[in-house]
Amino acid sequence: MTPASTRGHRRARLPRRATLLAVALAACAATLSLPRADAAAADPDLGPNVQVFDPSTPKGQIQSAVDDVFKEQEKNQFGTARHALLFKPGSYDVDADIGFYTQIAGLGRSPDDTTINGAVHAEADWFDGNATQNFWRSAENLAVNPSGGADRWAVSQAAPYRRMHLKGDLQLDDGGWSSGGLLADTKVDGQVRSGSQQQWLSRNTEWGGWSGANWNMVFVGAKNAPAGDFPTPPYTRVESTPVSREKPFLYVDDAGDYRVFVPALRKDSQGTSWSSGDPQGGSLPLGDFFVVKPGASAEQINTALDAGKHLLVTPGVYHLDRTLRITRPDTVVLGLGLATLIPDNGVTAVSVADVDGVRIAGLLIDAGTTSSPSLMEVGPQDSSASHAGNPTSLHDVFFRVGGAGPGKAARSLVVNSSHVIGDHLWIWRADHGDGVGWNTNTAANGLTVNGDDVTMYGLFVEHYQQHQTVWNGERGRTYFYQNEMPYDPPDQGSWMNGGTQGYAAYKVADGVRNHEAWGLGSYCFFHVNRDVAAEHAFEVPSTPGVRLHDMVTVSLGGTGTIRHVVNDTGGPSDAQRNVANLVGYPQ
Repeated sequence: MTPASTRGHRRARLPRRATLLAVALAACAATLSLPRADAAAADPDLGPNVQVFDPSTPKGQIQSAVDDVFKEQEKNQFGTARHALLFKPGSYDVDADIGFYTQIAGLGRSPDDTTINGAVHAEADWFDGNATQNFWRSAENLAVNPSGGADRWAVSQAAPYRRMHLKGDLQLDDGGWSSGGLLADTKVDGQVRSGSQQQWLSRNTEWGGWSGANWNMVFVGAKNAPAGDFPTPPYTRVESTPVSREKPFLYVDDAGDYRVFVPALRKDSQGTSWSSGDPQGGSLPLGDFFVVKPGASAEQINTALDAGKHLLVTPGVYHLDRTLRITRPDTVVLGLGLATLIPDNGVTAVSVADVDGVRIAGLLIDAGTTSSPSLMEVGPQDSSASHAGNPTSLHDVFFRVGGAGPGKAARSLVVNSSHVIGDHLWIWRADHGDGVGWNTNTAANGLTVNGDDVTMYGLFVEHYQQHQTVWNGERGRTYFYQNEMPYDPPDQGSWMNGGTQGYAAYKVADGVRNHEAWGLGSYCFFHVNRDVAAEHAFEVPSTPGVRLHDMVTVSLGGTGTIRHVVNDTGGPSDAQRNVANLVGYPQ
C-alpha cells in the first residue's frame, strides 16, 4: 500500500484534547449528557445522547455542540459514550468533524432537504494521518456544500457514508494508511479520490468520476464506475445491484411529526434510490416504535416487541440479561448513534424468527465476558420458509469480540433464514484494545450462513480463530469481501484445521453446488509468530456452479504466508511476494 499522492484541500484543525477538562470528559464518557439543542415543543424525547438541531438554532450554539462531541469522541475508540447529531430540514453553516460512536444525519425525506454549508468530515489527526482505526461513525442523509470545494471521509471499517449528496469532491484518506470502507446510495457531484484505501465498496452510487486503486475496489450498481479490469487496476464492476433494500431512516414530515421511512425492495438497480425522485417504500409513525433509552431492560424491550412495537434504539450501551426476540414479520429495529448491545451471562443478544421482512439497522453488538454461542441469530435452526418477496435485511450492523474489554462468543452472526440481505457488516474479533489475546477474546467463526439465497454486500470479517466465514447455504452471493486472518496464533500447532495449516478465511461447504462472489480480499499479518502459514485464503468445492471473481491475498509487510489464493490455485503471498491476484476460479 502506498500513501496518497495528494492530501487535497485541508481545513484548519480543531484543537486536540489536552486539558484536564478533556481528560475528565473522557473519564465520565458513560454518563456525560450534553445540553439539547433548541427544538419544537412537539419533539419526542430521544434520550440524553441525541441532539436535534433546527434551522432557527443559533449558528454558534450548533457549532459549539458539534465541537464538544468531537472533542470527547476524537480519540475515544473504546469508550462508552454514544451520540447522534440530527438536523431538521433546512440550511446550516457548520463544520462537523465526526469522531468515534457519532452519527450525523439529516431528518428530511431526501438528502437535499438538509444542507450543511461547510463540512461533514472524518480526519485522522489523532493517529498522525493513519486512518486504519477510524471506525464506528457515520454520515447519512445530508447534502453538503464543502468549503473549498472538497471534503474528506478518511475512515476504515464500520464508518458508512450513506445516502449523502456531496456537492464537490471527496477524499477518502488523510495522507497515511487507510482500510475502508463504504459509499452507498450516495451522489458526489465531483471526483472521488480513494488515495491509500486498501479496499472499498461503492454500491448504488453516482459521481463525476473516481480515481485511485490499491488492492480491491468494487463497484456494484455504480453509475460512471471507472474503466479498467482487475487486477490492473484492481477494479471489479457489477453493472447493477441484483436485489437490495436501503437502510431505514428517521425523518420529520411536513407536519413536523417524526416518522421512520422503510425503503422498498429494489431489483437490478443502478444509482441512488433518491436522486431521480422520491424513493419507493413505506412510512411508519414514531408512535409505532418503542423508543429505547439508556436504562431500558431486555425485559422491557421484549415486552414492547411482543406488543407489536418496532424499536428505535437511542445512543447508549445496553446490557442484556436475556435475548431480544424478534418474532413478528416486518419489525423494524433502528439504532441511532452506534447504539450498543452487550449480552451478559452467555446469552445470544438478538434472535429473529423465520419471518418476512425484518429490518435491523445501526447497531453494534459487543460480546460479553461469558462466551455466547452466537451474538445474533437470524432464523432458528432448520428454517425453511421462502422470503424471496420480502427478505429480512441487516444494515450497518457491526459485531465486536474484545477491544473494549474481554469478550467471548463462539460465533458472531448466524444466518439460518433464506433470502437474507446483508448491507454492510463488520464482524470483528479485536486485534487491539483491552481484553485481547489468543486465549482471551476467543471466537471461532465470524459469519455462518445456513440459509439459501443469502446476499451480502460489503462483508468485512476479521481475525477469528477458525474459518472467518462459513457458507453452507445454496445460491449465496457476496459482493465485496474483506478479511484479515488472526494476527495472533502463537505457533502453527495452535492454528491447524486437521492436517491443513491454518483455516481458510472464506469457506464454502463441500456439498454446496451453487455459489458466486465478486471482489474478495484476505490478508495475513502473523506478528506473534511470523513462521505461521495458511494453506489458502478461500476454500470452495470444485464444481461449475461455484465461481469466485477477482481475488487478492496480501502478506502485510511480508509477515506470514498465505500459500494459495483459492484451494491449490494462485499465490503465494509471503515475504518475497506480498500481493497475489487471481482473476477467477475455476480459471
